[in-house]
Amino acid sequence: MRVFITGATGFVGGHVARSYAAAGADLRLLTRSTSRLDVLTGLNAEAVQGDLRNIDPLRSALTGCEALVHVAADYRLWVRDPNEMYAANVDGTRNLLALAREVGVPRVVYTSSVATMGFKVDGTIVNEDTPVSLDDMIGHYKRSKFLGEQEAIRAAHSGQHVMILNPTTPIGPGDAKPTPTGRIIVDFLNRNFPAYVETGLNLVDVSEVARMHVAALELGTPGERYILGGENLTLKQILDRMSAITGLPSPTMKVPHAVAMAFAFFDENFTGKLLGKEPRATVEAVRMGKKMMFASSAKAERELGFKLLPVYAALRSAIEWFIAHGYAPAS
Repeated sequence: MRVFITGATGFVGGHVARSYAAAGADLRLLTRSTSRLDVLTGLNAEAVQGDLRNIDPLRSALTGCEALVHVAADYRLWVRDPNEMYAANVDGTRNLLALAREVGVPRVVYTSSVATMGFKVDGTIVNEDTPVSLDDMIGHYKRSKFLGEQEAIRAAHSGQHVMILNPTTPIGPGDAKPTPTGRIIVDFLNRNFPAYVETGLNLVDVSEVARMHVAALELGTPGERYILGGENLTLKQILDRMSAITGLPSPTMKVPHAVAMAFAFFDENFTGKLLGKEPRATVEAVRMGKKMMFASSAKAERELGFKLLPVYAALRSAIEWFIAHGYAPAS
């Protein structure tokens, strides 16, 4: 089976590519001129250079493929020009799906995000049927992923064979960039986490997320969304688990959201707008943090064979990988 994968040089996409390789797939991988190709070491795959904002040159690469796995996304919680994010996450998705239809790619797996779900402030565990709208989306990343997901749903309702996966917060080895969640781990390892806010995340083992990208081709229902999650944990619980793994102290001071908002406002305006650097905290991130992102993966368990794995092993693997690759001191 020949599979075209976008985002294979990223954290989740790299694990997805290796899962398909292990299943015996013939891989074509979309890369950009700025991509780190060292993450593809050991993969027997054809690299195709291109960009989601100009997909027509990908026509020949998609032709003859039996599946498109669209993992790539602009995943940043702060961006100078939001139009770049919408161009990649919304327009790029729409155009890539259209091109797949034109050249006759029979099946598509689209990697969305749990960010498109209707989370609540009170920590209610949500699922794929929890009511949600664009108005519930905080920040450009969530809005762009919601709109990109709508493109995938619309394509499926028009007859295209598109399965939609919604990973929660993947963790594990290989988060080279790192993602915003990876930065939490790195900051903790470097003792740059003096306090915490009251918020909650669902952490999932990235290897199980990758396995589901292979399973979804055969078992997924077109147009359906599938949450891929693990354990629902507060930020304090995550920090405590990292403390248990490393022996480093977990912060004990809880910061009110109002204080965190004030710091984020200053950091975003001074570091971001004045210095032109990515701020450590953003107003949108603090606003998102008011909602507990707790979710259920029962549907994926029933229909895709998803395994709800304890997150301890993945968290430990992520910590070991970051230390081994110089993101934090071994001590």
